[in-house]
Amino acid sequence: MSGLYGVPDPASVASLAGKRVLVVGDVMLDAYLMGDAERISPEAPVPVVRVESERHLLGGAGNVARNIVALGGVATLAGTVGSDASAEKIRQLLDEEGIRSALVTLPQRPTTVKTRVMARRQQMLRLDQENSSDFSQQELDMILPVIASELGQHDVVILSDYSKGLVTSLFMTELHSLLRALPHPVHLLVDPKPSNVDLYSGAFIMTPNTKETGECAGLPVRNREEILAAGRTILARTGCPHLLTTLGADGMALFRSSDEVWHVPTMAQDVFDVTGAGDTVIGTLGLALAAGLDLLEACVLANYAAGLVVAQVGAAVASPDTLVEALGRLPAPHVSRWA
Repeated sequence: MSGLYGVPDPASVASLAGKRVLVVGDVMLDAYLMGDAERISPEAPVPVVRVESERHLLGGAGNVARNIVALGGVATLAGTVGSDASAEKIRQLLDEEGIRSALVTLPQRPTTVKTRVMARRQQMLRLDQENSSDFSQQELDMILPVIASELGQHDVVILSDYSKGLVTSLFMTELHSLLRALPHPVHLLVDPKPSNVDLYSGAFIMTPNTKETGECAGLPVRNREEILAAGRTILARTGCPHLLTTLGADGMALFRSSDEVWHVPTMAQDVFDVTGAGDTVIGTLGLALAAGLDLLEACVLANYAAGLVVAQVGAAVASPDTLVEALGRLPAPHVSRWA
């Protein structure tokens, strides 16, 4: 089966407005030092970058929340930061982006910061400041009550795992306990880290990219048959009912189940920068599910949004207007059933 099945109506974009999504996970600050490199250092065989400007963006789970707000949704960001200047910068950015803050300060941990040194749009170096050790019971006791207080106000929770210590077996046990206690069902979406794949049991859907799909399954993913085998292995391993594998230039594969798999070709017309595309996919998917869209329809909409983002440089976001315009302008994707 193939054709226009699952293609969203442009009017569906309006339904995203005001829907609430709770983003839980590893919050970080993306810092960019930008300039030019015209000579080699006399001290070592490395370029000397003359810094001309600085830029700061929300990274990790923060970028997921940023994508949700850009599409008209209401995003609440739950995570931790340190007691430092970088944490203050993150809080400032949350205010500027219109993201609700549910951040907890852990003075004993630094705020995670990834600093990229750029020269003529080329990344010369990345510096990471972080403590990625597992959260202690005391630290979990600080963040879990905050998450619990927010869950009841949302229909969708996105877990953005960058393996910075928050997502542990104990954390996931407590999170599922909180979800089960709610009076209404709340979908849990996971942007996974392959090293933690066995912790995601009970999630509604996972959204690994091609590389992560292979690592989660322990299998190659070089063609359609291998992608199908890897996806089925992940479903069996985790017990999750659904899986969305993003395939870069090859679009995405939605596993509604082991026996029902749909392929959605990419909607990207130009690809300049894939930074943050995965955040766009899971953010749009979560918001669309909160708005009541069918799962396949929500995935196709996320595919359109990702196509808009990769056509821009840097961690870009899609807007309702650009998404509606793309839905009306671009040919409808040839959605086909793989299994």
